Amino acid sequence: MTGRSFIDRRVAEASLSEKSEVVSLLLKEFEDTGADWLWQTDTSRRITHVSPRFAHAIGQPPEEIEGKPFLQLVAGEAWDSGKFSTALHELADKLKRRDSFSNMLVPVQINGENRWWELSASPKLDDSGAFHGFRGVGSDITEQRESADKISHMARFDTLTRLPNRLQLTDAVIKAMQAAEKWNGRCGFMMIDLDRFKAVNDTLGHPVGDRLLARVSDRLRSIMTDNELCGRLGGDEFAIVIKEASDTQYMELLAKKIIDTLSRPYEVDQHTLYIGASVGTAIGPRDGRTVEMLMRSADLALYRSKDQGGGAFTHYEPQLHVQAEERRVMEIALRKALENDELSLNYQPVVSADSGGVVGFEALLRWTSPEFGIVSPAKFVPIAEDARLIVSIGEWVMRTACKEAMAWPSTVKVAVNVSADQLTEVNFLSMVVSALEDSGLPPNRLEIEVTESIFMHEGNGAAEVLDQIIALGINLSLDDFGTGYSSLGYLRKTRFTTIKVDRSFVQGAAKNAPESLAIIRAVVAMADALGMSTTAEGAETEEEVNMIKKLGCRKIQGYYFGRPMVADDAKNLFGIFEPGQLAYGQKSA
Repeated sequence: MTGRSFIDRRVAEASLSEKSEVVSLLLKEFEDTGADWLWQTDTSRRITHVSPRFAHAIGQPPEEIEGKPFLQLVAGEAWDSGKFSTALHELADKLKRRDSFSNMLVPVQINGENRWWELSASPKLDDSGAFHGFRGVGSDITEQRESADKISHMARFDTLTRLPNRLQLTDAVIKAMQAAEKWNGRCGFMMIDLDRFKAVNDTLGHPVGDRLLARVSDRLRSIMTDNELCGRLGGDEFAIVIKEASDTQYMELLAKKIIDTLSRPYEVDQHTLYIGASVGTAIGPRDGRTVEMLMRSADLALYRSKDQGGGAFTHYEPQLHVQAEERRVMEIALRKALENDELSLNYQPVVSADSGGVVGFEALLRWTSPEFGIVSPAKFVPIAEDARLIVSIGEWVMRTACKEAMAWPSTVKVAVNVSADQLTEVNFLSMVVSALEDSGLPPNRLEIEVTESIFMHEGNGAAEVLDQIIALGINLSLDDFGTGYSSLGYLRKTRFTTIKVDRSFVQGAAKNAPESLAIIRAVVAMADALGMSTTAEGAETEEEVNMIKKLGCRKIQGYYFGRPMVADDAKNLFGIFEPGQLAYGQKSA
């Protein structure tokens, strides 16, 4: 009996010692890892020695957990269906094979709620190497995981539109290119730029612009299939990756659908907004064997669509690269044009409809390049605007025109065209005042011409600058009235000196087109009522001149009276005719 008691006591002590060792080991690992709770299983992978913190994590009392399979506790509904996640399968395999594991991320379902746990465990072995189950630690990292997922999502998705961003689009192009190379197929890349979007931002503000972008993205998302991934590159630029694009007609139809879908009117904050879309497409690997080349090709095609006035799509062709290179070289040459004295001004006469006398000249910029010869303003002015050269060139034009106008009679004005970029430049007004002072030209002999597009920049203070120009005694002319974003509100807010009637209406009136006649009559009547003058542009024939005179325009400009001429010829004009005596029909060379 005594021997039996001794043996029982030693067994109990050994058992106690083992438990103490287990607890000690677990506590040490708990402290080292900062884990939330401890867990143990027996040889059948059932939970034993349930700790209070583990019971709290499971969401059940310890007595209900004790003896239950560990996987059943964490798998939730998946236990009955058998549809385990990859991570749960991996956990089951580790437990089955009795392998140690560390920091394993496992999706678990606790009382119907999906959570993320991080688990570590090692098999328990006795001195003889016999397996006695697992002991381990665990943490609930759901919040950290969600934060990481959110950060990952933010890194790959645009926050405003919820569309994939440039990073994800680039990855998609890489995969599409790899698949096309592997299977000898074709993929596509499509770039989309919104037409007239800047006007919305400038006139109604960025919040309305942002909401409009969200509507645009919804429309784009609605027409995508499994074959496309649509994302936002930034600003008002979007892109689409087409995984399989062997059928070029498929790309064409998709481009048309995009333009049609995005061009329908939008209702945003009680505003009805009309914008459009321009599209450029490229096929990989035909139009670019790398991601960068393919995107560049689509970008060049998009540029051509924008150049055509928007609302169009262009497929890439190699010629576009040639033109882009020419444009790049021309920009470099244009940057040197000012210092190399390659720019000059021509002057086209503006005559009085009553007397036929010259009342002013419009200054027209010309560029004669040693490399490119005589370059059309239609070609180099957009380059100057894109390259931000228009401000410095515009200043040269203003100073030169004021200086050369001093050679004319004091009754003759000079008109200088000013772009939106120039007008909203911070030093514009001081530059104009300086040009007048340096030349000695009185403010009432200078006329600044702007187009209706200037009002798309109201958010940048353009209207206030126009008011200050008028306050200085400088004349203000509205060019191309009726061809752009016409609004009578412009004329109510800004006291223009002159409204210029576009050549297209002059031609139409000469052919007795009812709408052209009605528009010119309305403009003339409105200008007269507001104390403004009217100038008809582009008069080339006697019929056009007679019609203009009949309709009541006060001034006329066009080839019928004189083509643009150099400064000396403009000066000499007054040596042949007395000021105010250049008559109708007297054409200058």
